[in-house]
Amino acid sequence: MSALDAIRLFLAVAQQRSFTQAARSLDISPTAVSKGIRALEKKHGVALFARTTRSVALTEAGQALLAALRPAVGQIDEAFKELAQFRKRPAGHLRLSAPRAFGFLVARVLVPRMRAAYPDISFDLALDDGLVDLVADGYNAGIRLGQSIAQDMVAIRLSRPLAWSVVAAPGYFERHGVPQAPRELLAHRTLRYRFPTSSLLPPWRFAEGDAGFQLDTDATLVANDTRLLAELARQGLGIAYLPDMEIEDDVRDGRLQRVLTGFVPDSSGLFLYFPMRAQNQPKMRALIEQAGLLADEGLLDVVCP
Repeated sequence: MSALDAIRLFLAVAQQRSFTQAARSLDISPTAVSKGIRALEKKHGVALFARTTRSVALTEAGQALLAALRPAVGQIDEAFKELAQFRKRPAGHLRLSAPRAFGFLVARVLVPRMRAAYPDISFDLALDDGLVDLVADGYNAGIRLGQSIAQDMVAIRLSRPLAWSVVAAPGYFERHGVPQAPRELLAHRTLRYRFPTSSLLPPWRFAEGDAGFQLDTDATLVANDTRLLAELARQGLGIAYLPDMEIEDDVRDGRLQRVLTGFVPDSSGLFLYFPMRAQNQPKMRALIEQAGLLADEGLLDVVCP
């Protein structure tokens, strides 16, 4: 019998002043209660209860033990009351995975809203462009482009489809010419992105009429960070395929120039995704609610143009 089981038996008998009533409250047999109390008394070498055929009373040792246990029992009750609060209010720790650029922009809107509405929720945000296994890596949820999310996940749209562009510095186009069709990129210097986890180079996606196709260009330079690719493009080292949110200011200020604008399709947009069973947790329901409100208000369409 464990120490907790022994305390449970002792307190039940002390409260009920009856082995039979204690057994009923614990949903065990009176014999089990009697054996447990005898084992407890034998272990500690003292009698805790004075028994007669009509009553059960605490001995002096039993009264001393009850007085010592009462404060601890009160603390245990309070601890379980606090634990029950987790069912009633969102609280706890949320670990989220998101791509670097997109994740930064989403987090600066979503996280402050969550902290204001649910101050008992804390965050651990990991920015990583590679794909992650949420369950294996210990994440509660992730943010990714829709086409990157596994089919067994629940996905909630955060933004409208995201626009992408083929860009380079004006000086590059002056030296090497402006491509007029996507396949002309095969003759140019290109700057390619590499997934950190799989090390794959995602092909560049294009659309012509109703047909979509992909190109794998020869990469002059490869990097696993879109900000670095944008910087290399600004320096005139080649053509890059980047999300508009990464290069909007550069295009407006003339540091980068868009080409092939009629051939580049939008991506699926950003989604919050998570395992189905996770949505039963109060902290996850709170995250889903706030993410849905942001999407309904279109605030993430502002930060992810």
